[in-house]
Amino acid sequence: MLQIKEGFSAYLVHAIRVTFDLQERNLATLLNASISTLERLMREQKPLDSVASERLDRIAAVAHLADAVFESREAAAQWMSKPNKALGGSTPIMLCETEIGAKQVRRVLQALEWGGAA
Repeated sequence: MLQIKEGFSAYLVHAIRVTFDLQERNLATLLNASISTLERLMREQKPLDSVASERLDRIAAVAHLADAVFESREAAAQWMSKPNKALGGSTPIMLCETEIGAKQVRRVLQALEWGGAA
């Protein structure tokens, strides 16, 4: 909780972008910050604000669950990055913009873990 208030390192933005193959506009939407702001924070080695940090924390938690379900970091990242019928055609990663969306993604992952179709 304290780390979210203090802000995560802006370098984590690059890791998220590469891991989930995000376009700049999707990354900006997901973290509620412009690309220029994110690049400036990285350049100046400043932390992200609490909103972006909270969203990164939410993404990390959902990605961790996906890793556990798929037993492969690569498979989990691919699943998180592709449109999903069970999620109304949205990509799981983009639903992590909000807690409500992340809950939907967790429900689908739990259904997959228990042998359901998703």
